[in-house]
Amino acid sequence: MRENQLKQKIKQGETVLGLFMNCAYPAFIEICGHAGFDFAVIDMEHGPLHSLAAEDLCRAADCAGIAPIVRVRKNDGPQIQRALDIGSAGIQVPQIESRIDAEIAVKNSKYSPLGTRGLSFATRAGLYTAAGTNITDRLNEESLVVIHVEGKGGIDNLAEIVTVPQVDVIFLGPYDLSQSIGIPGQVRDSRVIEMMEMILNGSFIDFS
Repeated sequence: MRENQLKQKIKQGETVLGLFMNCAYPAFIEICGHAGFDFAVIDMEHGPLHSLAAEDLCRAADCAGIAPIVRVRKNDGPQIQRALDIGSAGIQVPQIESRIDAEIAVKNSKYSPLGTRGLSFATRAGLYTAAGTNITDRLNEESLVVIHVEGKGGIDNLAEIVTVPQVDVIFLGPYDLSQSIGIPGQVRDSRVIEMMEMILNGSFIDFS
């Protein structure tokens, strides 16, 4: 099992660069890896991709040294489990609005004792049983949990959300954020930019 280089870079405070992928052709994600990107988000929320295509994209990403992150459609245990079982480096969960939402995302992403992820070693993540039976701790350690905070409710609760253990990245979604404050799609509006800047500066304030 490979070490999750993306997770290590984030832990060390490095800047990482990536993009979204909604095309099933594996060469595209290989090209991104050879171009030097650190990660690609395989988009199963808004994109048309299905699990078999996403799994092949994960294979191609591994070949090219780019971390595949699968964005699921919602904060749902079976969807998160499948996204990890196909061998992704981690998952991205949309529409996190509260500490409880974030805790559920982590719970669905981790094996016991950290969570309730269903256990099967006959998967790509489990190396099709070749890795043996004592790998759950390693998989818990290597999997990356990205939560997508993209609404006013999530911003208002961000001070609590950031305290949830095992959350590795908080991803800000400007489009849904703009919609949540009544200006859908206006991501360059000063109100959206101000909110995102204050979040990045650690100023979690009430924008009501």
